[in-house]
Amino acid sequence: MGGYCLRGVCVAPCFMSVEAMMQNMIDELTDAMKDAAKHDKGVNAAGTRVRKTMQSVKAAAQDVRKQVQADRS
Repeated sequence: MGGYCLRGVCVAPCFMSVEAMMQNMIDELTDAMKDAAKHDKGVNAAGTRVRKTMQSVKAAAQDVRKQVQADRS
């Protein structure tokens, strides 16, 4: 199973609990709220950072789904 990176730190999901994986996603999204507010005010660079964060969270969410499925098996 592949890993994912949050805040520049690569994580192997098989070594983390699903709860910890989800908490990392929540932390990442919470941090991105500042950039989202800046984007709403017209700062284009902040929009780029928001998109990058969302891509990272998307990959992390997929890894959570894979881990939950693996735990069921």
